[in-house]
Amino acid sequence: MDAFLVINCSLDALLMLISITANALILSALFRTPSLRSPSTIFLCSLAVSDLLVGLVVQPVYIANELTSSNSLLHLSANILLGIACSVSLFTMTAISVDRFLALRYHMRYPILMTEKRAICTTVTIWFICIVAPSLSLSHNRHGVFALGIAICIFISTFSYIRIYQIVRQHQLQIQAQQQAVQTDHNLNHARSTKTAINTFIFYACMILCYTPMFVFMLILAFYPFLRTNAWLFAETVTFMNSSINPFLFCWRLRELRAAVLKTLRALFGKDAEVNS
Repeated sequence: MDAFLVINCSLDALLMLISITANALILSALFRTPSLRSPSTIFLCSLAVSDLLVGLVVQPVYIANELTSSNSLLHLSANILLGIACSVSLFTMTAISVDRFLALRYHMRYPILMTEKRAICTTVTIWFICIVAPSLSLSHNRHGVFALGIAICIFISTFSYIRIYQIVRQHQLQIQAQQQAVQTDHNLNHARSTKTAINTFIFYACMILCYTPMFVFMLILAFYPFLRTNAWLFAETVTFMNSSINPFLFCWRLRELRAAVLKTLRALFGKDAEVNS
């Protein structure tokens, strides 16, 4: 067995455990903390669920496929599951970037524009598209379709964050020009949305770093479908890595979520201590 393959699968196994544990904690904290529930939280839950499925289902099947030869059903299952989970994660991160742009651009009308019902409908639509789309894996140019999907998501996210930067910069210049000593409630709400938008930028950077290798190799395979090297395995592992990184980024940048996760951990270990005693 190729040494690179063993190392790659070992790394995937480690990322799998991190993804399962971290995303399960995120979901538990969100469900246990009603104050965190909002339209934006719906997207966060969707992302955590998709990342949890990556560690719970996709990576075990992927590892089994890489360590097993001549199993066409396992190979097809691995490709379909990888396409579903990674597509949901990527599309949801794109939706989060658009959501933050809307919160800044239309901060007064945002509660009307992005209701919980619309957030749920958007999330359900994303899952539906990403579940149906893997049927294209049976077509000859499935790699080109997936590469196109990645390119569209990256383009939309890039546009959203460029506009977010421009709005934040313009708002900062207005505050400096007016030299306001006391902020109004309107400005406080806008400042809160601005901080949240800036915090989410790091997810964009991680998305670019984790999905660019996959995009490049999908684009190559679209023209050379039989070209498969060890570098391709590395690209898939880097994509899986995004599902393990996201929970830590959310906890690091969102103070309320971090407090909820710590509270969940204390409750969990507290119950364990009671059982052991």
